[in-house]
Amino acid sequence: MGKIEWAMWANEQALAAGLILLTGGIVGVAGQFRDWEFAAYGVAAGVFVCLLEYPRGRRNKGTSVERTGQYCLTVCVKAFGPVTSNYYVRAALHAAICVPGAFILPTVLGCVCLAIASIIYLAAAIRGERWMPILPKTETRERVGESIKEPPQNPPPRPPAELRRKRPEDLESAAYVNPIPVTANEY
Repeated sequence: MGKIEWAMWANEQALAAGLILLTGGIVGVAGQFRDWEFAAYGVAAGVFVCLLEYPRGRRNKGTSVERTGQYCLTVCVKAFGPVTSNYYVRAALHAAICVPGAFILPTVLGCVCLAIASIIYLAAAIRGERWMPILPKTETRERVGESIKEPPQNPPPRPPAELRRKRPEDLESAAYVNPIPVTANEY
């Protein structure tokens, strides 16, 4: 069995928690709940968590798939250096963010999910994981070999090279010489 990368799970959990916190905050503000200021905080905290967690980190195996349009946010998150790449810091940050939202009903679910993400980030940090950005690969084009310049002459399926019919241009010395020469005026 492979090693579990806890940070990937924590990233998905925190992104979902940010969206839930944002939605709960919007409901709390629009519904004019008592102490709706905590719901307004939930909107701001949800947006912050979503912006922080949207760029997916690179896996250790290197098989990561980036989210659509994450490059801009990846550059922003990478700019903060160890503050955003260290999972101990993320765990503490998410734990601190989730406390004020627990005081109003619409944001409680988002805060519980964010607390769970904080615990998962702590587990990832204890196991030595850290956030690494997924940056675009610089492709190096290999030169086309001399043998590939001509397209294949036979349609697929092609027989192996040793069984293919040889073209007269490829043969330097013919093994069989025609004893009867054909002249142009015989046709």
